[in-house]
Formats: sequence, C-alpha cells, structure tokens
Amino acid sequence: MSHPDELLRVEGIRKTFPGVVALDGVDLDLRRGEVHVLLGENGAGKSTLIKMLSGAYRPDAGRVLVGGQEVRIHGAQDAERLRIATIYQEFNLVPDLTVAENIFLGRQPRRFGMIDRKRMESDAAGLLERVGVRTPPYALVRELGIAQLQMVEIAKALSLDARVLIMDEPTAVLTSDEVGKLFRIVRTLREDGVGIVFITHHLEEIAALGDRVTVLRDGRSVGQVPASTPEDELVRLMVGRDIEQQYPRRTAESGGAAETGGPTESSETGTALLTVSGLTRQGVFHDVDFEVRAGEVVGIAGLVGAGRTEVVRAVFGADRYDTGTVRVAGAELPRHDVSAAMAAGIGLVPEDRKGQGLLLDASVEENLGLVTLRSATRAGLVDRAAQRAAAARIAGQLGVRMAGLEQRVGTLSGGNQQKVVIGKWLLADIRVLILDEPTRGIDVGAKVEIYQLINELTAAGHAVLMVSSDLPEVLGMSDRVLVMAQGRIAGELAAGEATQDAVMALAVTTATTTELSVDDVEEGVEGSRGH
Repeated sequence: MSHPDELLRVEGIRKTFPGVVALDGVDLDLRRGEVHVLLGENGAGKSTLIKMLSGAYRPDAGRVLVGGQEVRIHGAQDAERLRIATIYQEFNLVPDLTVAENIFLGRQPRRFGMIDRKRMESDAAGLLERVGVRTPPYALVRELGIAQLQMVEIAKALSLDARVLIMDEPTAVLTSDEVGKLFRIVRTLREDGVGIVFITHHLEEIAALGDRVTVLRDGRSVGQVPASTPEDELVRLMVGRDIEQQYPRRTAESGGAAETGGPTESSETGTALLTVSGLTRQGVFHDVDFEVRAGEVVGIAGLVGAGRTEVVRAVFGADRYDTGTVRVAGAELPRHDVSAAMAAGIGLVPEDRKGQGLLLDASVEENLGLVTLRSATRAGLVDRAAQRAAAARIAGQLGVRMAGLEQRVGTLSGGNQQKVVIGKWLLADIRVLILDEPTRGIDVGAKVEIYQLINELTAAGHAVLMVSSDLPEVLGMSDRVLVMAQGRIAGELAAGEATQDAVMALAVTTATTTELSVDDVEEGVEGSRGH
C-alpha cells in the first residue's frame, strides 16, 4: 500500500547489458519532504537506477509510478515534464556558456521571438540567491570552482520546479564547509516538500541528513532501514559481510594488522626511495622537503588549495617547478619529464581518474597495458599475448569486476576503474606509487580492498605517497603525515601523534606559525574551544 505523501515508486525494475545484469528486481519509493539515501557498493546498480529515472536508460521489466500513476520515461524531456531532476557526479554543464544560459538551456525566456537575456539573468540571479551563491549569472561556467558548479546544478534543478531531486555523490569533491552549505540547502528543499534521492559513500552523512536508506547489492534491493541505523550494519548490508577494520594498515615488519587498526612506526628503518628537496614553484608551493622510505606510507593532508596535488604532480614530472630536486633511490630526476620519472620507478594515480588516468573508450586490457606498452614492443610489434596474460593476472589479483578484459573501461563502476588505474602501475613494477585521492567516490568495501593493496605494496618494499582530503583515511593508513598549508609543509606528524586536531591546527596555520611545536598548536586548539 502506497504512502499518502508518495511522490515516486519503482517496482521490480530489471535492466541487463551484454554479459551483465545491472538491476534485478529493484524496489524504491520516495515521499514528499524526505531525503531517501540510496546506498551500495560501486557496481551495485545505483547509477543504472538513476539513469532509468532520468530517461537515459529504459527498463527491461518492472514499472515506475509518479504520483501513483505508471509512467514511461523515454528521455530527459519526459523526466523534466514529470518534474524529476538529476544532478550527476559529472556535472552536465556547458563550460563556454554563462551560468544563466546553463540554468535555462533549451528553455530560455523569449520576448518578440528573441531570447530575453535580461529576464533570464534576473531569474537566474534569484535561483542563485536561493542556493546561497554570489556568482553573477553572466559568469562563464568554465571560470567556476567545483562547489559553485554544484550549486549551479541545484539552481538548474530548481528552475525546473522539480518535485523529485536525485543527487549522485554531491559531496564527493566538496570541502567540509561546502558540505555544510549543501546540507542546509537540502534541508530547505526538504522543508519545501521536495523529495530527494541522495547517493553517498560517506556513511557519516546518512544520519546527519537522511530519513530512510535503501541498500542495493549486486543489482538487488537487500534492505530498507532508518537513517539512524548503525554504520557497521549499513556496511554489512552493502558488502554482505562484516568489515572489522576500516583502515587495515600493516607494516612490512609486523606482517599483520596493528592493534589499533592504524599504522605503526616500524617501517621507519627503510631506505629512502623518494627524496624531495627545496621544491618550489612561484605562487604555488615553496621549499617543500620530504622523503618517503621503502615499506612506508606517507600521507599528505591539508585544506583544498594548500598545494598538495600540485606538489605530487611536479614530483611525477607532469607539472613544472622552478627550483629544487627530486631523487629516486639517490638519483636526481630531470625536471618536467614524466618519462624519466616512470623509468626511475614512479607511478601516479591522479585525482581525476576519468580525465587523466584512463582511456574511457578503450578496453580494460588496453588500459592495464598502457604503462608497459613500450617495453612489450619489439621491432614495432606489440607482444599482445604477453600483454593480455599480464592484464588477466593483475585484473584477477585486484578483483576487477568486469564482463571480460575486452569490456570498455568507461562502463565499469568507479571502484573498478580505480583498480584498473592502480593495476597498470603494478604491472610496471614501480618503486614509488603516488596516490592522489585514491578512494574518492568509492564505496567502503572497495576502499578496504585498495587499503589492503597499499599494505601489500609496502610489505614488498615499495613506498607509497598518498594525498587525501579524507582525514580519517590519512590518519588510518599513514606511517607519517605531512601537513601542507599555503603551499608549504607546515609540519610532520608521526603516526602516534597524528590526530585530527593536530592535523587541522597545522593545516590552518600561516607562515608565521610554522615554527610552533605540535604541542603548542594542539594546546591552542584546545584553548580555543573554551571561548
């Protein structure tokens, strides 16, 4: 029996692709004025379901009801007519158009047959004000930051007078302040009677924002529970098993999990594989010094804009730097030379795996063989049999969920795409693996698999340099933590002294406070709480 406030109902939805059952009898209902969280591992079917509701896919079986009436959604216009709006993880905006033009794309107000630009910008300004954005409506979208793009997408949905708003990983690339702002907007929309389907991998967000949770696993609905359900139970529903340690850091010497579930300091005796000295790029980062030893994970923490990604890209040779040196096992690398860095044994898993780490239209096999393609070539001919065998071995080792090596990598889930990005470097037998946001947009089960892979690398004597905006991840998986602020290393914390307070205190420091001890900074943070 349907609820009197029901806006949307999905019953027995099934969708198959060649060799893959994406959805198999999925049920979901959404009520007026609620946030219904859709939870599941990468590949569980979440993206397929929302594409069904937005008109990108059509179901093979099952039905969709809006307002109690069965409907057919054959495209974006049908969804718009039914007042269903979707905000995808990859924004659906045109970079070279203005904010106002993007908000009203295809629906521009007209006067005497011409686009009424004055009215369009005025209406856009009202929508932007409603979502708390000060961006002018005439600004070009390509000039905006990630958080602003997110708000423009929400404003675009509001312009449709949506009753159902689907948000796919809206917080994946936002800072904590931006997440707070987004949550305030979502709560306002809920109060206005909008029903919101909210997809997230951040379990702590569920109780803070959600009302109910539907969990998908392997394309099936496996449970509907209150948002107050404990996180360990949500994880069990998602992955079908208990995960005892979220951050299973092991060191090369101990060979087992640390008692606390976090790192120990036993790997400090390894030889330095990566040494960075005085690295400077004017206006971006300054006098950056650190080293990463064999068998250890060094985390880089800091606020967005601190220079973390810029530094690791410079180390890899992808971006230039003005002064300083990068050495691998004592040998200095030439500047801005990716080939030299790779030849020395450095690998980079970039922040943007889709834009920089993968060829989305190429197969899993082709992507896994990208780094080793040159070494597998003799007299202009590629040893395809050896490449395929190596790709099959590493895909099996990493547990890549796929229909086969020939599957296009762009059709894999986010977690499996990340495994492919990492896998191509494992085939190259690198010494130092640089991971930039290694688990962004990945579910908790896939995260643990990535962490276990990091452990295997360090246990084999490799070194890992990890940039992450997920502070618990940095603390849980690092043997040492470097904290960046304003383009400089503000401090270094050993595993035993690295806490969220200590890291954040250093992350917000200025150049005049970098000489303070960790104890001094922590004392200041504690003292500030009393005021």
